[in-house]
Amino acid sequence: MICSLTPSGDLYLDENKLMKWFRNIYLMLLLAGAAVAHAYAHAFVDHTEPTVGSKVKQMPSKVRVWFTEPIKPASSSIKVFDATGKQIDKKDVHADTKSKAVLQVSLPSLTPGTYKVIWRVVSVDSHATNGDFTFQFVH
Repeated sequence: MICSLTPSGDLYLDENKLMKWFRNIYLMLLLAGAAVAHAYAHAFVDHTEPTVGSKVKQMPSKVRVWFTEPIKPASSSIKVFDATGKQIDKKDVHADTKSKAVLQVSLPSLTPGTYKVIWRVVSVDSHATNGDFTFQFVH
């Protein structure tokens, strides 16, 4: 206990235990803050166009991916594959002119089918993340 009663009924404060308690609380808060900061140090997908898992009736001219933080386009990629595993995008990956958190790649004319998008990005603070999603063009 940090505080206790002496035999005479007076309140006794153990300063060593109090300092250890404050130190432990400080360390827990510091570690919790570091964990939160680390979680925000990676760029994750915010949303996509076409949307993840969607069935689109109008042929998309490009795939756009919005991330949760700015990315380094030169170190990032988006690749689009057809159902046979062939890469079908135009290999012109570039950042959006309005947002440093958007990456896009152009598409040729598509035939109806399922397409897989594989992305890898490096955020401006040099953390890499990757993932994939699919969409269907149903015409």
